[in-house]
Amino acid sequence: MPTSPATATNSSSKGTTQAILLELVDEHGNTIGTAEKLAAHQAPGLLHRAFSVFLFDEHGRLLLQRRALGKYHSPGVWSNTCCGHPYPGEAPFAAAARRTHEELRISPSLLAEAGTVRYNHPDPDSGLVEQEYNHLFVGLVQTPPRPDPDEVGETAFVTPKELQARHAESPFSAWFMTVLDAARPAIRELTGPSGGW
Repeated sequence: MPTSPATATNSSSKGTTQAILLELVDEHGNTIGTAEKLAAHQAPGLLHRAFSVFLFDEHGRLLLQRRALGKYHSPGVWSNTCCGHPYPGEAPFAAAARRTHEELRISPSLLAEAGTVRYNHPDPDSGLVEQEYNHLFVGLVQTPPRPDPDEVGETAFVTPKELQARHAESPFSAWFMTVLDAARPAIRELTGPSGGW
């Protein structure tokens, strides 16, 4: 089997699982080291590199995902199309494209950088902390998602009005509104003024 960052990081030749490492950064996004994934999320949290993806269909609807119930962090809540962490040394753009395909079995027809946002969001349910320097990406998708059930419970394409209603009725990830608001200028550029974003 070919070795990729995913297989190299998560498994060994003896079949045992190895720790997933995240890239620690300073307040300016400069790499300063690495930490094990769970340790980086334990209070008070270690500032680490992350990414968030927002994909839209031809009608300007945002693809949301509901995180699988088996996930250790924020299970069962709605969030943006895809989010995650680059492996140490992996470009955020490459990580965003990789995880979008791993989680949803889709490849964006367009994926563009949309800036960065830094935040600190504790998750009251798990006690974990999202202390992240997050790289934002927006793009287009032209094929229906085929989610990996270990990662994604369900998906939905929503208009701005539908998102507002869903957000009022259902639990969303602690970071969702922060990353959405930070990505809005790029989203509006992508979807046009009539999109309502």
